[in-house]
Amino acid sequence: MEMNSLSNMRRNSFIVVGRAGLDLYADPPGVEIEDATKFSAALGGSAANIAVSIARQGGSAALWSAVSSDAIGHYTVKSLKSYGVDTRFVKYVGGQARNSLAIVETRSENCQSVIYRNDAADFQVTEIEAKVMDYSAFAAIIVTGTSLALEPSRSATLTAMQLARDAGLMVIIDIDYRPYSWASRAEAQRVCLKASEMCDILVGNDDEFAVLAGAQNGLLLATQLANRPGRIVVYKMGPKGCITFANGTRFDTPIFSVTALKPTGAGDGFMGGFICGLAAGAPLPEALRRGAATAAIVVTRVGCAPAMPNAAEVHAFMLKAQD
Repeated sequence: MEMNSLSNMRRNSFIVVGRAGLDLYADPPGVEIEDATKFSAALGGSAANIAVSIARQGGSAALWSAVSSDAIGHYTVKSLKSYGVDTRFVKYVGGQARNSLAIVETRSENCQSVIYRNDAADFQVTEIEAKVMDYSAFAAIIVTGTSLALEPSRSATLTAMQLARDAGLMVIIDIDYRPYSWASRAEAQRVCLKASEMCDILVGNDDEFAVLAGAQNGLLLATQLANRPGRIVVYKMGPKGCITFANGTRFDTPIFSVTALKPTGAGDGFMGGFICGLAAGAPLPEALRRGAATAAIVVTRVGCAPAMPNAAEVHAFMLKAQD
């Protein structure tokens, strides 16, 4: 399958697929959940965080998801709007469907995150919605792997990816493997590998590529997936930075050294900064560096969506790092 052109990204308009929910942060920062005296609420969910990151850095981001038809769903949509995220494609669903809830600590070591995902509302997007969506307004579709974990979201997401590709959009996947969302690792491997065949850019960490690789080596699989001309594969390794494979080349991107408050939100910030770098026309290594800078800022702040920096903050951070 022919890859779509990276030049499409200059249109700087994106649709992100996946979950949005509520995060509750144990307060004060540094305490364990069981010792918290109160909890602070914020928008959460990987797709929502990526959309916020893009919007904060000057891009146009729409979220395609579903939220519960209750006060938490309305809170989620209101929060998305407050960050400048387009919510036209976020629908309310009733019945037993509920928004995801994450109860999280702000701690750099042994950080606990307790996730509630029973009857998750975001899995209720459908193929009908995918088929009627106008893809012409977007430069790329960004898929978080969690949206592939369960029907009807799985088929809807795969259909949207194909229709987006047919419309000339870049297709970007953040593997975003969450074991509690999948029936098994084998199912995640099969579905995510199928989805990867349609993507132009594939991003994941070493654990996620290990899931896709099965009995193989994750890094070797990343190399193999990058063999298709035009495809970019980003293999993240936490504090060791990331390795990128593109057009027959391989290069490393180190992290920025910071004093982290917590690890959460780094991957979502990385994706947002990376995408905005590509949209600005930056060379691939520089776009990845912008992603790394965004991630570094996010881990120094409380929360995920609230921690996403704007473009001026990212540029100032990168300039200071050069001194």
